[in-house]
Amino acid sequence: MRTVLTAATGLPTLLLSAALVVAVCYWLLVAAGLAGVRGFDADVDLRGWGLGGVPVTVALSLLTLLAWSLSVGAAVPLAVLVPAGSAAGPLLRLTVPVAALVLAWSATRLLVRRLHRLFPDEPGPAARRAARAGTPALRTRDRAI
Repeated sequence: MRTVLTAATGLPTLLLSAALVVAVCYWLLVAAGLAGVRGFDADVDLRGWGLGGVPVTVALSLLTLLAWSLSVGAAVPLAVLVPAGSAAGPLLRLTVPVAALVLAWSATRLLVRRLHRLFPDEPGPAARRAARAGTPALRTRDRAI
């Protein structure tokens, strides 16, 4: 357990750990109703990075979680297998978070494609009918169910 804590709080993985803490705090605010899932969608467009189709907060939180997990997951065996005084140790410790970020980005791109169905760009037929009728979409959906 000490090795995992050292890997999570050591440089350069500490940067990903801080980003993960920010993401967890944000989702706690969303769960409490103090923030919205689509809070940053007007500010950032991630389609150029292959992460479009879901809210920015979902894509970046998923990227952060995967990168942190891969980084800590690779740093633990690295700490055990590479001797403390070796010259390759510091270079490998710097390479692991960068490689984890690249792998996490690839995995996030695949997951975002699957999650796109949960976050449609256009409202469904019930919401369009409600907009034409001037009634809230929630009430129209409740009557249909």
